[in-house]
Amino acid sequence: MIRLTISKSNADLLASSLLGGTTEQCAVLYASRAELSNDGMRLLVREIEFPRPESYSKQSRISAELNPTFVAKVSKKARIRGESLVFVHSHPGNEPPEFSHVDDQGEQLLAGFLSIRTPGISHGAVVISAGGWCGRQLGTEQPMSIIALGEQRQVLFHATHDSELQSAVFDRQIRAFGEAGQRAISSLTVAIIGLGGTGSVMAEQLSHLGVRKLVLVDPDQLDVTNLNRVVGAYTRDVGRPKVDVAAEHILTVSSESRIKSIRGDVTRTRVAKELISTDFIFSCTDSHGSRAVIQQIAYQYMIPCIDVGSVLTAAQGRVTGIHGRVQALGPDLPCLSCSGLIDAEEVRRDMMNDGERQSDPYIQGHREPAPSVISINSTVTSLAVTMFMAIVVGVPSEGRYVLYNAKQPSLRSVSATRNPNCYICSPSGVLARGEAQMLFARDE
Repeated sequence: MIRLTISKSNADLLASSLLGGTTEQCAVLYASRAELSNDGMRLLVREIEFPRPESYSKQSRISAELNPTFVAKVSKKARIRGESLVFVHSHPGNEPPEFSHVDDQGEQLLAGFLSIRTPGISHGAVVISAGGWCGRQLGTEQPMSIIALGEQRQVLFHATHDSELQSAVFDRQIRAFGEAGQRAISSLTVAIIGLGGTGSVMAEQLSHLGVRKLVLVDPDQLDVTNLNRVVGAYTRDVGRPKVDVAAEHILTVSSESRIKSIRGDVTRTRVAKELISTDFIFSCTDSHGSRAVIQQIAYQYMIPCIDVGSVLTAAQGRVTGIHGRVQALGPDLPCLSCSGLIDAEEVRRDMMNDGERQSDPYIQGHREPAPSVISINSTVTSLAVTMFMAIVVGVPSEGRYVLYNAKQPSLRSVSATRNPNCYICSPSGVLARGEAQMLFARDE
């Protein structure tokens, strides 16, 4: 199955440009690709091209046809860049759009031409109206989901039927955001990176919320100092992989959960690539290197992500500060680099193995473990899960970058400025490049 992912700003641009006129309008999307582990594919929209009036061979209120010269031009550009094409056109009226027989005939010709010009590459087709969106693989009856990402994750077109819903279990949640919202949550594959103080709480809350497909990533074993804050961990679990402890606890909440446990470091390419097939990522790690890799995946593969951090400072046995940060990452949102939260020297250190760290003359001593208390971790994690609900089901909460200060106390929404030339979150960086861009991770 193919899924088309587009930024909310580009989706809005398409709708405003193609709808409301007196004739059908067209656009062409250039999209990179990501092969998924379930044999699916994600098309990631990188650029929109609107044809000029002379690029149409036919255009009326009920039809539009691009001329061969324009089609040859865009197919050449896509072939050179190794990208897929998605042909978009509008339909009149306010009803949900459907592909017409005229559309079928035109797509057959396009698909035949592109099979020669761009062999082995899948392309898409989209029709939009004032009543919604509809998508499919070009020249076929295979439906294509369409998802817009920005401050919210909006499904513009469903390619699959809704799954069964345990309405009795989720009755109180359905009263809050409806059956459609609960199905949206239950349909997602969610990754949690780091199963310590925040990640273990995250796993528990998401399981209660109804997330049933989880990917858990952590390289470490549980040690005795983790027992004060890792939810679901007991003395008997000391020495076990944290991902196994978390998976066992999730299954006590819901035996129907499908869990993929990965004991590994996300800064390693093999592990990082496991995130590509997920729908949502929670970054609950405490290293700059892992955050750098996770944010690259979030923008490069257009997967919404929430990064979570909590800091408790102390001196001479007295708490001096309690702070938390929850930040959403994804198209149209500033990344951690733009927010000044990634330290390049720390990333360099995190990418090393133990032997390299020991031999590096610029690395002195060892990191001192930071103070950590379960209540602070749980508070910040709950803020992140609420933000997740705002992104996925539209719970009315506008903050996408929030700071928590327990001392004052205060919870405030802040903003960061996107660097238009950022190597992560800008179109000139890795945004929506998919498999065309290598990950800045390390091979084993």
